[in-house]
Amino acid sequence: MAAEAEQAMDLNTAQPELNGEARYVARQPILDLRGRVHGYDLLFRAAPEAIFRKDSELAAQTMLDNGVIFGLECLTNGLPAFISCTEQILTDGSVLVLTPSLTVLGVSTSLEPSPRLIDACRALRVRGFRLALDDFTWRDERHPLLDQADYIRIDFRCFGEQEREQFVRGTLNSAIMVAQQVMTKEDQRQASAMDFTLFQGDYFCRPVLLKKRKVPANRIAHFEMVRELYHDPINTRKVSALVRRDAALTYRLLRLVNSPIYGIYQEIRSIETAITVLGEATFRRVVSLAVLSELNTDQPAEVLHMALVRARFCELAARSFEEDAEEQYLLGMLSLLPAMLGVPMEEIVPMLPLRGQVCEALAGAMNPERRLLGWLESHERGDWSSCDRIVVAHKLNPDQLVQCYLEAVTWAEQPPTS
Repeated sequence: MAAEAEQAMDLNTAQPELNGEARYVARQPILDLRGRVHGYDLLFRAAPEAIFRKDSELAAQTMLDNGVIFGLECLTNGLPAFISCTEQILTDGSVLVLTPSLTVLGVSTSLEPSPRLIDACRALRVRGFRLALDDFTWRDERHPLLDQADYIRIDFRCFGEQEREQFVRGTLNSAIMVAQQVMTKEDQRQASAMDFTLFQGDYFCRPVLLKKRKVPANRIAHFEMVRELYHDPINTRKVSALVRRDAALTYRLLRLVNSPIYGIYQEIRSIETAITVLGEATFRRVVSLAVLSELNTDQPAEVLHMALVRARFCELAARSFEEDAEEQYLLGMLSLLPAMLGVPMEEIVPMLPLRGQVCEALAGAMNPERRLLGWLESHERGDWSSCDRIVVAHKLNPDQLVQCYLEAVTWAEQPPTS
């Protein structure tokens, strides 16, 4: 990347120190009906102890401290942060360290709705916090905090047909309904029919892969461009001819190259000029991003955003763990191609210009080339035990991994065309 992009937001204030322990912080997007990100569910943990399973109060206190250290605005780019809370931190005022306008406090229906808890939640709403009633079931339809809830979050998997019919007929206050564990497009369709308007789960990056579906011809042309980009040196004439065959790609590429993030102060009117001005390494990155954006045109923008976070994370972590940074960047970026194309990775891999071991990593083999991507995939899901296994098996430094993740999130939030 250009020097300006390399310098994007270093998160100098996000250096967690917890007696030498790493702090994991993951985020899961909550999307609206149009596939836009409404907010992020934040998951915190102090490693290596899985304190969410052993001590909920310690987990909650760690979450609050992390919210201060990392900064909610850095983790969510100013969108709402959904944070699960215990009764103690709701009633003792601990949550007041967080920014009310950015924070949605998750209150589980499993908590005893004592007068003290209800009064605390009402007072927090007066201060500007929003409330999410979590783990909601139909047994909770008379919950005393229902009239205070801005959001109601429901595990979509727990709804059988009878519950779904009851949901359609039922009426809940004006709270926004969030369907959790939405794993497929069909789940999302059914949840929409039941008046859910927000969705959380893997449905947008775990597509239904159609039998016998082929990679479209124009997508194959995009792969051909990427293949040519990773010849050293670049065949400028051949690459330029390939890019020019796609008007939308050419436009997107020139918009990116002319954007302030690359710090170029001369107008670029041709692909050949872009290669000369940017240099081959940066040009490879710009075209890769433009190609990936074109591949993602039919999917929520969050898929491309996740690909950028993965790419940047793998690149940053590679520098500390003796991996090829350029190769790892590409590995992270291409890891979500099945979600973009609706085609299994095994049909895509033969078209990619990568080493055999990297192709195997993309296909799912847990080899050394995949260790960083594998850690991040587990981290995205909040699967801390898998993160720990990868750290131990490959002798990784969890503190460095967490810091790379935070820097990647911040870097990816910087709009390349702003």
